[in-house]
Amino acid sequence: MINHQVVLCLLCAMLFTACTLAQGEASSEVSETKRMIDSDSIKSSLSSFQQEVMCGGATEAPFTGAYLYNKKEGVYHCAACNHPLFDSDTKYDSGSGWPSFYDQIAEGSVITKADNSYGMKRTEILCGQCGGHLGHIFNDGPRNKTGQRYCVNSVSLSFEPTKSTLDIPEFE
Repeated sequence: MINHQVVLCLLCAMLFTACTLAQGEASSEVSETKRMIDSDSIKSSLSSFQQEVMCGGATEAPFTGAYLYNKKEGVYHCAACNHPLFDSDTKYDSGSGWPSFYDQIAEGSVITKADNSYGMKRTEILCGQCGGHLGHIFNDGPRNKTGQRYCVNSVSLSFEPTKSTLDIPEFE
């Protein structure tokens, strides 16, 4: 009987240690990335409101963002470091009041972090390069795509339109 208790205690200790180490590794990756957004060179390129959102996790008011109704083709970049985040092909009208995308442009372009602020359990999304706060991700996106909704503050984004064929001069 004692042997079973010892084995059970050892298994519990190993499981606890493994979970603690995994959490520590994941959060150190995010905190290392987050330090880049706090650098003076990046912060100096942002407006005071962009700093509140991208460095402090604030949120712009719904239905006020510059890119909410943008229908142009192109790529959305991080406003702080210009890292590509979302393709316009994945943007859709979620009715939430913020630009919404069902997928990131490439794996690792956006990273996630648990957010339990304000008594809510959410998942924060951050720029995969500089760690700037972008918004949150929810599991209520288009079911025929990824099922995810990347809900993004417009002030966290810049937009680069795709060059159309009309912009390219023809040579004879």
